[in-house]
Amino acid sequence: MNNFRLPLTLCVSVFLLGINVPVSACSSILISRGASADGSVIITYACDGEYHPHLNRTPAADYEPGDSLEIKHWSGEIWGKIAPVPHTYAYVGLMNEHQLAIGETTFDGRQELQNPDGVLHYWHLMKFALQRAKTAREAIEVITGLVDEYGYRSTGESFSIADPDEAWIMEMIGPGPGGQSAIWVALKVPDGYICAHCNKARIGEFPLNDPENCRYSENVITFAIEKGYYDPKSGKPFRFCDVYCPPTPKNRRYAETRVWSIFRRAAPSMNLSPDYHRAVEGSQPYPLWIKPDHKLSAADVFSLMRDHYEGTDYDMTQGIDAGPYGTPNRWRPITWMDEDSVEYTWERPISTQQTGFSFVSQSRSWLPDAVGGVLWYGFDDTYTCCYVPLYCCIDDLPKSYTVGKLSRFSWDSAWWVFNFAANFANIKYSFMIKDIQAVQSELEGKAFALQPAVEMTAVELWKSDPQLMVRHLTDYSVNYAEIVVERWRELGELLVTKYNDGYVQDEEGRPHDSGGYPDNWLKEVVKSRPDQFKLKPKEEDVPESRLVD
Repeated sequence: MNNFRLPLTLCVSVFLLGINVPVSACSSILISRGASADGSVIITYACDGEYHPHLNRTPAADYEPGDSLEIKHWSGEIWGKIAPVPHTYAYVGLMNEHQLAIGETTFDGRQELQNPDGVLHYWHLMKFALQRAKTAREAIEVITGLVDEYGYRSTGESFSIADPDEAWIMEMIGPGPGGQSAIWVALKVPDGYICAHCNKARIGEFPLNDPENCRYSENVITFAIEKGYYDPKSGKPFRFCDVYCPPTPKNRRYAETRVWSIFRRAAPSMNLSPDYHRAVEGSQPYPLWIKPDHKLSAADVFSLMRDHYEGTDYDMTQGIDAGPYGTPNRWRPITWMDEDSVEYTWERPISTQQTGFSFVSQSRSWLPDAVGGVLWYGFDDTYTCCYVPLYCCIDDLPKSYTVGKLSRFSWDSAWWVFNFAANFANIKYSFMIKDIQAVQSELEGKAFALQPAVEMTAVELWKSDPQLMVRHLTDYSVNYAEIVVERWRELGELLVTKYNDGYVQDEEGRPHDSGGYPDNWLKEVVKSRPDQFKLKPKEEDVPESRLVD
């Protein structure tokens, strides 16, 4: 890749991946090297919110002394300027050329600690970490160094950070208006374990004398004491998550249910109780990390990211709220009040129609960086998307992943193509999801099958002609992504045709009825309006006077 000189003043946009609004509803999983089937370090990120993301690639760049970077809000308001470093690294999506990957979820926490005078939001910190760091440890140093110098503007944030050797979870919150730096703690995920966070702080107790595995701001405890958040005389241990993001029935239901579901699927043998996420009094928080029952492949991780609590008491494909055809999607708002001011909430799953994009990253120490770093990237709902491999060295992007806007449907936009199939499936979900999953399984399976041969060729080219290697991996990544999008267009058209007017067409195009509605749903309909749909009263229900001629 060729480096290039940037102009004296560069506007650093918040459009990290085409995001034009901050997003606070996300899910992330971290898999250490010893917990993955092939020795990869894996993290995931589902970036949820109603927006149209664009996949971006940022080339490496060089700067001169005296250059500056403007930090702007998407509205154009300038928040400040920061000094660049002499050289920055290239990155695609949220993985850089050294296989460093980063994701996040927002936990808000104590919102009075947000600092409107800070310069840097969490998305700036993610971008600068990718540009300036080669390893997870360096990324932590970059992030904390920047907030020390320029201030932190966001609410509470959990970061997933991975390199070819390690995975770290880092949690950060602001110091309040006019404060300095940020309050934070970072922990290395132990080898052989997995971790997860989903919009609630997760780090509890942490060691104060283990810099190899734990780092934290000097004031992480003293600040909490000063603010009255923690009393060391209470006899209770200091827990970052309890102090800076106090648990409530609402945030436990919203966030911890997702963590529980990830853990219960990765380690069924633990038989984790649902009590904590249902806010049962006296229940214990879930561990920060667990050891899975078996080592996880990338495909296993795809599956963990596809979840509506199927097979549990919280299965969103069941019940009257799922409609006659078991759709797991619930339209927003997620909570509501009845006439007696009783508050209710839908379940909040890992898979949601609100997802803009998601990824599963692989960082692999035994391969050259250009080959070892692969970002499996998907648009829209994790349950109905198709992950495609994007290698961290590529110098071009699939066009359909870079175009489109929320206000207008377009077949040219990959995001809209995936949304079309997913949205249409809600009409007859239990039928159509099988068609979607068949194509999803075929295309993702083919990508996994091709991966060894593609990478073997890439490694040989890396030894002799690195530029040709880049071309090889770029062409493969771009072409496969566009093949997937074209297949998804065909899938959308198939769904419209096959399920037209409520019928189901057979392979020869002949429409047949689908058997009507499920019995359990019909019973609920009759229960709600017992007389309206009754075709003829039973004889015993007819008054005796009407039976006499």
